[in-house]
Amino acid sequence: MAHPATPYRGIFPVVPTTFTERGELDLPSQKRALDFMIDAGVDGLAILANFSEQFSLSDQEREVLTRTALEHVAGRVPVIVTTSHYATRICAERSRCAQDMGAAMVMVMPPYHGATFRVPEAQIQAFYQQVSDAIDIPIMVQDAPASGTVLAPGFLARMAREIEHVSYFKMETAGAANKLRELIQLGGDAIEGPWDGEEAITLLADLHAGATGAMTGGGFPDGIRPILEAHRRGDMDGAFAHYQRWLPLINHENRQAGMLAAKALMKEGGVIACEAPRHPLPPMHPATRRELIDIARRLDPLVLRWGR
Repeated sequence: MAHPATPYRGIFPVVPTTFTERGELDLPSQKRALDFMIDAGVDGLAILANFSEQFSLSDQEREVLTRTALEHVAGRVPVIVTTSHYATRICAERSRCAQDMGAAMVMVMPPYHGATFRVPEAQIQAFYQQVSDAIDIPIMVQDAPASGTVLAPGFLARMAREIEHVSYFKMETAGAANKLRELIQLGGDAIEGPWDGEEAITLLADLHAGATGAMTGGGFPDGIRPILEAHRRGDMDGAFAHYQRWLPLINHENRQAGMLAAKALMKEGGVIACEAPRHPLPPMHPATRRELIDIARRLDPLVLRWGR
């Protein structure tokens, strides 16, 4: 099934979840983060992802954040809602709820728990089938090392052909470009959205392999979007030049600062009030933060000016 008339593509960064110093949800900052990211030129947004610290949220908080984000965005851009859960029924219910609130797509990891609890391919396919049966919007399969689940390109392509709404795939595994290339070859038209992930650290290779979208960190979409646009135009020299310029910041986020990079940049630029993660996640090391801000200042992203 083809979903939108034009498949979703471009940059859909992960929205960080904003907390107060006491670890409570900070909804005013959350709304400002959404507004900043839209002003920075995103094609869409993703909420409740791992880089949103989704694993530290209660079910009630997830519902509050989903409703807050979708109502505040108010259709300005499409929003992907992460609905991952080990239990098929709960994931299906989360997905249906997200759709009813206005989600454009749901992103779902394969079922897993902890370091050792996994299920075989037949159960994974049944899991995605039941989630698909519960909704009418696309499902993005999140192929991430965090799940500890190997999703072979042939298996992913088969699910795309056999399960109505399984049509987008976010690759975060090692060798993502080759996996995307094989997935596209095996899945054909059933692959509506082969996407890059992992903070754009493999973006250029993934675009060369056929990726049409990227789910990056949320701190500097205005720096990453020109890479995708140049590549889409066939301007490979331009795409390389843009990527080369922003790669130090992309690398520092991916390899040093991690999921707290976007919030540190947003706090530095006055977008949000507090950059603290929720305990027990430790704060960013001060030296790592200084290096992050120093690299960003050399590039002058909107995030450092938006709230000033």
